[in-house]
Order: sequence, then structure tokens, then C-alpha cells
Amino acid sequence: MTTFLLVIIYLAFISLGLPDSLLGVAWPVMKSDYGAPLETAGFLFMTIAGGTIISSLASGKILKRFGTGQVTFVSVLMTAGALLGFNFAPSVLWLFLFAIPLGLGAGAIDAGLNDYVATHYKAHHMSWLHCFWGVGATFGPIIMAQFISGQNTWRNGYFTIAAIQFTLAIILFFTLPLWNRVVKNNNTTSNEEIVDSDEIIRDGEVKPLQIKGVKLALASFLFYCGVEATVGLWGSSYLVNVREIPVAVAAQWVSFYYAGITIGRFLTGFVTFKYSNRSLIRTGQLLALTGAIFLFLPLPSVFSLVGFIMIGLGLAPIFPCMLHETPTRFGKKHSQTIMGYQMAVAYTGSTFLPPLLGFMASYTTIGIFPICIILIIAAMLLSSEKLNVLLTKRLY
Repeated sequence: MTTFLLVIIYLAFISLGLPDSLLGVAWPVMKSDYGAPLETAGFLFMTIAGGTIISSLASGKILKRFGTGQVTFVSVLMTAGALLGFNFAPSVLWLFLFAIPLGLGAGAIDAGLNDYVATHYKAHHMSWLHCFWGVGATFGPIIMAQFISGQNTWRNGYFTIAAIQFTLAIILFFTLPLWNRVVKNNNTTSNEEIVDSDEIIRDGEVKPLQIKGVKLALASFLFYCGVEATVGLWGSSYLVNVREIPVAVAAQWVSFYYAGITIGRFLTGFVTFKYSNRSLIRTGQLLALTGAIFLFLPLPSVFSLVGFIMIGLGLAPIFPCMLHETPTRFGKKHSQTIMGYQMAVAYTGSTFLPPLLGFMASYTTIGIFPICIILIIAAMLLSSEKLNVLLTKRLY
């Protein structure tokens, strides 16, 4: 029963990833249909992410009242309806309207399932959970590319993803009783190796934000989600407008970026048994930085594909490892509160950094894309390494 529910949770995270990558790959065609400027995609993305932040901050109270199963079911239903709305939207204004429930639903799913898996399943499932998000994020562009390569029918791409979401909502509805049974019967947690907070933070009265290193950790989450979302949103536009890659091919290349994240997180689930979170985070950041440099250098177009894959593989272990590292870094007493801060700041990064790039590109050129990616990854690496130095000093 526990394993079966885990499969359902993985499917739910696939559904969470499916819509995340659609707007970026479809926008080169959508903006022509609506006669909208390039930066509109950034504001749409900001609206979606804003809804995600709001629902994440409110998820604690909502989950306690209704339970993870019911919240996940309603959230998937909400995102399915929003995607169907994108299909029928007659103007950009309607896109903004449907972007609100799309973001609200995604935030509730993300916060609820992360907490549920962390509480009731072992640690390596966290990497695999986010791996299945990558499965959805990978297949989203592939599905959209198939319709775009036909007769630019991006609307049918949104309709197909909406149909998949409605199917999952039906499955979730019929499995609602399983959630409470697992809560009653499963005493396994992902915190078996977490030391007591007093061993890390001697002052039990210190506030979470006053703990040394928390702000550096928050900065790492800000830059991580910022770069992940920015690559997904503007990668296709960069390939089409700068590298002169056909729209459908560009969508497929971006799907390889998400495939890199997916495959990388699947492998991370096994690698965590041998290597520390800190090592995996550092290695991933260096690999992603190398991939971004590939995009910047005046190399043949195929190296852009290599660059996207390298960025995806590099980003793969960073987010789940940083989440799992939170209690070890700051102690279990404050980990839940700090985890909430990290998720809120992470969504803030994905809300503001991609539109910022779109705004700058509208006044310059989308050719600044690889430079911005290099700078964001470098900032993430710098804040992460500063945190490592601080934590090392605290142990001695």
C-alpha cells in the first residue's frame, strides 16, 4: 500500500512538471498569434510563480485542515482547468487570468508532496521525487513540439496536457483513502540521520533567520530556482532568435535540458548513498557553469545542445540535496521553519529573475541570455561555497 501510494505521488510530481516547461517553448509561436512583445512571457511567468508563492506560504494551514491527499487532488484539478483555459484563451488578458489558478495549484502540490515524502518516506526518495518532476518537464516540450511542428497548433499542446492532468485528477480522487492509511501505518521518516539541533545551534532561543548561514542558504535557493526557470523560459527564444534554430527543433533541444535534470536526479538517488550532499551540490554547480560557458562561446550550434544538457545535468542534484541538507546545516528544531523560508525564496527567484532577463532582452537582445545564466550560476556557487566555509568553521 505504501509503495502504491508512492507511485501515485510520483505521478503527481510528473503532472507538476508538465506545465512548467510549456510556456517557454510555445511562446515564440504564441506571441505571434497574439501580437504580444517578447517580455510578456516573463510577466506571465511572474504571475504563475506569484500564485505558487502565495499557495506555498498558505499550504501549512491548508494541509493541516484538509490533508495532503485532498489538497493534491484539488490542486491537480485546478491546474488542469487552467491549462484548458490556456487552450481557449482569446487574448493575452485571459492568459494572465488562467495563470493565477495554474500557479496556486502548483504551489500547493509542491509544498504538500515534499512535506509528505520527507515525513513518511526515506531520504533518497526526495531525489527521485524531483526526478519525476523532470519527467513531466521533459515530456511537456516534446508534446508541445509535436503540435508546433504540425501547423503551429500550440493550443492543441495545452489541450493535451490538460487532458493528462484531468486523468491524474481522477486517479487521485479514487486513491484518497490511501493517504490517511499510510499516515497511520508508516512510521518511517526521512530524518533518521538528523542530529539534534542543540548539537548544531547551542542557543536554543535564537530565531531561524539569525542562525549563521541561513541567509547564504536562502541566496543559494534564490539563484538556483532563478537559473532553472530562466533557462526553461528563454532557452527556446535564444535558440530561435540568436542561433536561428527552427522553433520545433528548439523546443526539442530545451526538452533535452529537462531530460538532463530528470536523468541526473534519478542517478542522484543512488549516488547519495556514497557521496555527501555538499559534494554533489558543488559538482553540479561547476558542471552547470561549464554548460553555460558552452552557450556563450561562438561554437557551432550543436554545442548549444551540449550546453543545455550539461546545465540540466548540473542542476539536477542541487535542489533536492539542498533541501535534504537543511536539518544537517541548521538543526531539526528550526528546519521546518527554514525549509518554508527556502521554498518561498526559491519561488521568488523563479518569479523575478526570468522576467528581469526578458525585460533587459527587450531593450537589448536575447543574446544576453548565456551571459546572464553564467552570472546567476556563479552567484549561486559563491553563496554556496561561503556557506560551506561558515559551516566548517562552526564545527571547530
